Amino acid sequence: MSSRSLVRLSSIFTARPATPPPSTAPSRRAPHLVLAAATERARSGTLGPDEAHHLLDELVDQATPVPERALNDFLAALARAPPSAACSDGPALAIALFNRMSRGGGGLRVAPPTACTHAILIDCCGRARRPDLALAFFGRLLRTGLGVDSVTFGNLVKCLCDARRTDQAADVLLRRMPESASVPTAVMYSRLLKCFCDDRRSLRALELLRSMAQGRTGCSPDVVAYSTVIHGLFKDGKVIEACDLFYEMARQGIQPNVVTYNSIIDALCKTRAVDKAEVLLGQMVHKGVRPDNKTYNSLIDGYSTLGQWQEAVRMFKQMTERDLQPNIVTWNSFMASLCKHGRNKEVREIFDSLSAKGQKPDAISYSILLHAYANEGMMDDAMLIFEEMRHKGVKPNVVTYSTVIAAFCRMGQLDYAMDMFNQMINHGVQPNEAVYHCLIQAFCCHGHLVKGKELISEMIKKGIHPDNVFFGSIINSLCKEGKAVGAQDIFDFIIHIGLRPNVIMFSSLIHGYCLVSKMDEAMRLLDAMMSAGLQPNVVVYGTLVHGCCKFGRIDDALSLFGQMSLKGIKPTKLMYKIILGELFQVGRVVAAKEKFFEMIDNRIPVSAATYNTVLSGLCRNNCSEEAILLFKKLHSTNVKIDIITLNIMVTEMLKSGRIEEAMDLFASISANGPIPSVETYRIMMTYLIKEGLLDEAYSVFTTMEKTGSVTG
Repeated sequence: MSSRSLVRLSSIFTARPATPPPSTAPSRRAPHLVLAAATERARSGTLGPDEAHHLLDELVDQATPVPERALNDFLAALARAPPSAACSDGPALAIALFNRMSRGGGGLRVAPPTACTHAILIDCCGRARRPDLALAFFGRLLRTGLGVDSVTFGNLVKCLCDARRTDQAADVLLRRMPESASVPTAVMYSRLLKCFCDDRRSLRALELLRSMAQGRTGCSPDVVAYSTVIHGLFKDGKVIEACDLFYEMARQGIQPNVVTYNSIIDALCKTRAVDKAEVLLGQMVHKGVRPDNKTYNSLIDGYSTLGQWQEAVRMFKQMTERDLQPNIVTWNSFMASLCKHGRNKEVREIFDSLSAKGQKPDAISYSILLHAYANEGMMDDAMLIFEEMRHKGVKPNVVTYSTVIAAFCRMGQLDYAMDMFNQMINHGVQPNEAVYHCLIQAFCCHGHLVKGKELISEMIKKGIHPDNVFFGSIINSLCKEGKAVGAQDIFDFIIHIGLRPNVIMFSSLIHGYCLVSKMDEAMRLLDAMMSAGLQPNVVVYGTLVHGCCKFGRIDDALSLFGQMSLKGIKPTKLMYKIILGELFQVGRVVAAKEKFFEMIDNRIPVSAATYNTVLSGLCRNNCSEEAILLFKKLHSTNVKIDIITLNIMVTEMLKSGRIEEAMDLFASISANGPIPSVETYRIMMTYLIKEGLLDEAYSVFTTMEKTGSVTG
């Protein structure tokens, strides 16, 4: 190699500029020395991709092979190099350089990669988020026959877990490692356990943990493993399993640490069992485990959420007594709870006192204060806070903008909302689904459907894909406001963009049409729903039955009951009450009695309100004998009835001339039944006076005075 080439090569890896070559040729620098210099620059973050590739070009001209140790050190340095101005992704660069070497490098002589080289490359793949390449390197290593050590396996498991390829990581740890006679470490198991929990598969994590505890894996679980699974179980709502595991952990002789206790205390506080959380705090201290800020943050938030402010203040005091200073997370949590309970003045007072407490308000602090003002419609003050925030160098985040935009949307000030929306984009804050949701809903509810659909298209172009929950909420809001036509427009639009409406969306739209008396459209949607392969549930049928009865389409309501029977869907007691009321209303007594007996045969609980509907319906349709017989049956079987039932029967007995029976029934009410209402006394006195029974009427009035039921 020429002297000039050696000078060029050296200049890449020296801190000082190269000096002109002397008149005599310099000694050649060996490849391992060149790589050592490059390794130092990689570690310091000053080696760029162009220089690294130029290194390979220069090494090609050398006759000496590149030693394996020097190459591994260089690749490892790139793998761990932090992002810098010179190189933003060291691990990806390491992979690219190795692949270039593997292809021959135009004559570059490199020692065959060892198991250590492959371990470093798999680590690079994990850091570069390339699990596919990690598996390829692992396969290549297996084909070499070099064997796989625990470090390589550990790097592969970490790579797969970081990429959320949980099942592949489990296969490596639980199958391939035993096949290779390699023993997994506790760290590997903890990673896999966390991965299962992050995937909401905490029961699978629990199963694996118990296998470890029973000695079936060759690695006993430690406090980290137990804490990870306990936290995952609580996150998945498996409270009983989490508590059982906590006590099982103690029985195994493993002392819970602050992380374990914090998981349980936080979960108890979120389930409003703050008193039990505080008992656990006492146990924690008794066992010598020191609480930290997170412990007290959970307790303060728990008491604050319940509105138990004195208890929250007591936790603050106890926290400081243990030499723990509330941080901004603590104060933000406290202010958020105050805000939820409408104690906005106190939110402002705490916010103003943060500086004196040595705490600098952050974006979350300002967002909470903005929310407090927005809740009271004080948008002028809210905007002053917003400007103050920016003036003090606190950058508004997506939550801050969302709070202000949502407030303007609630007030119908859509121009201001869009101004804030555009401002957030101009300041580099990308809107999230929540921001788009409140804007789209506001525009649609105010009749600006075109703008709403434009925003939907915009969010999809930005890679935010709204789901059925998103659109279902908008359709439901429109329907509740009586804007079924607008809801239908959005419904059709989401089909146009390729989404498939679900049962909830159909149900909301059907309800919307029923509210505005468009029953033909509601019934059409039922047919469309079934044509789309969706089965209507009891809520859909209940909505339609109510609508049909309300707008005089009793035959359609009966037909819907028939459909439900064929599909094996049991009507609710409310549905029976509604259709019974309508049947009696239109004089179809026989059909009403059939439905009532059907209700009893189907073992649908009959409420007092339903009995009242049947009794009053029979009375209105001149079936007083049947009404009285039914009432006596109810009375004899101790069915719970209310004063409305008794008023109905007293009225009917008096109307049919059964004055003595009515008086006896009235007396039984006063003696041991429901308390007579003013309406009961009015009914009795009106009929007694009408029949000329003035003494009896006066007696009733006297009883009324004694009970204090007389009204001015």
